[in-house]
Amino acid sequence: MPDRLRALFIDHLSIARGKYLPAAKIADASTRFARATFAVHYDRDLMLDAPHTQVRDGAPDMELRWQAADIRPGWETGTQVVLGDLHDAAGAPLSLCPRGALKRAIAAWQAHGLTPMLGIELEAYALQGGEDGRLRPYDTPGAVVYGTGPFSDPIRINDVIWRKAEEIGLRLELITAEYDTPQFEYTLCFDEALKAVDDVVLFRQMARELALDHGIVLTFLPKPLSETGGSGMHINFSFRDAEGRNALANGPVGGPDHLNDLARGCLAGLVHHHKGLAGLVAPTAGSYRRLQPASLSGYWKNWGGDHRGVTTRVSGEGGAKARLEHRMADASANPYTAAAAVLQAARLGYEAGLTLPPMETGDGFDRTDAREGVAGNLRMAVRDLVADRALGEAVGAELVEHHAFMKEHEFRKTRDLEPDAMLDFYVWFV
Repeated sequence: MPDRLRALFIDHLSIARGKYLPAAKIADASTRFARATFAVHYDRDLMLDAPHTQVRDGAPDMELRWQAADIRPGWETGTQVVLGDLHDAAGAPLSLCPRGALKRAIAAWQAHGLTPMLGIELEAYALQGGEDGRLRPYDTPGAVVYGTGPFSDPIRINDVIWRKAEEIGLRLELITAEYDTPQFEYTLCFDEALKAVDDVVLFRQMARELALDHGIVLTFLPKPLSETGGSGMHINFSFRDAEGRNALANGPVGGPDHLNDLARGCLAGLVHHHKGLAGLVAPTAGSYRRLQPASLSGYWKNWGGDHRGVTTRVSGEGGAKARLEHRMADASANPYTAAAAVLQAARLGYEAGLTLPPMETGDGFDRTDAREGVAGNLRMAVRDLVADRALGEAVGAELVEHHAFMKEHEFRKTRDLEPDAMLDFYVWFV
C-alpha cells in the first residue's frame, strides 16, 4: 500500500499544484484549494483581481475531483499520483480548468464520431549552477544533434528519466539530443487525447524533479538561452473512427497529395486561426523570441508536407500512422489548453468547410509563400487571441478572458527584463 497520494492540477501558468494526502484519504476522491490560486502569477508579488477568480468574494474554495481509476504509480517513494478536474464551490465544472477545456474539445470531436489521438514532442534545455551561483548550460562536450550516450549526457540523467518513466507506465517513443546543446527531445507515444496529455504533464514534472535530484535544472522554456535555438512542444494528432481506423488516412500513402476532406478541414482551420492560436499555445514573453522567421518554429501562417519550415506539417506516413503536426506551441503553455486550442481550431475549420490555401513551396529561410506570421510579442498575440471570437468561444470564453488578463500583467512585468533576468523570472516554474 502507498503511504500517500499526490493530487495534482495544472494551473493557468502550467505550474503543477497539489497536495500530499495520507493513504486514509485516498478513497475520498476529492480535495479543496482556494480558487484564488488562479489569481497568482509567477512572481507572487500580489494576488491579482483576475476575472472569474472571485478574489474579492472571499477567495472561496474550488474542488479537485478524480476517479479511483485515474490514480497512478508515482516517482516518489511510497507515493501515488493523480490528476483531476476542478469544480466550483457549487459542484459545477470550473470554467478556468485547463483539463476541462481539453475534455470539451474531445467531446466536440466525438460528436462527429471521431476520437482525437495525440502524440506530443517536448524539447528542453539542461542547466546547472555555476560557481557564481548563476545557472549555466549543462556541460555536454561533443554533443551533436541526434546524439546519444555520454558525449551528449555525461551524467546520464536521461537514463534515469527513461527507467523511471518505464517503471511508472509513461510510454516514451524516444529521447535524443536536439540541434543545440544541451538540449534534448522527449517524445511520448500516441494515445487518446486526454491520456496523452495527462502523460505529458506527469512526464514533464517527473523529469524536472529527477533532474533536480542530480543537480540539473531541466527547463522547457521556449528560449532560455539567447545564443541558442528555441524549444517547442509539437502536437501531432489524428482521429480514430468508430471502427478503430485512422480517419485522417486516405490510403496507405501519406503526404499533401493524399489528403481527405477531414485533413483538409483541419489544416484550413489551423491556418485560419493561426494568429489567435499563438496567444494560447505560445503564452510567455520568451515564446516570441522563439517564434521568428527562418526558425523552423511555427511562425508562418502556412502548411506543407514533409517540411520543418511550416507551421502545420503533413506526415508522409499514411495508413495507421497518418497525422498532422502543429509546430507552434512551446511547453511554457499549459499542455491541456494548448491541445484543446489546436483541436478546436482544427474542428472549426472542418465544420465550416473552410477553403484550404495552397501549401507552402518556399524553403522557409530565404523564401516563403506565406506573407503573415504570428504577432511580435506576447501582448499583441493575446490581442489576436481576444479578436478571434470563434476560437475563444470554442476553447472557453471565461478561460480566455482570464488568460488575457494574466498575460497582460506578465507582459508588463517582463518587457524590460534582460535575458538573465527573464530566465530567473520563469525557470523554476517551466
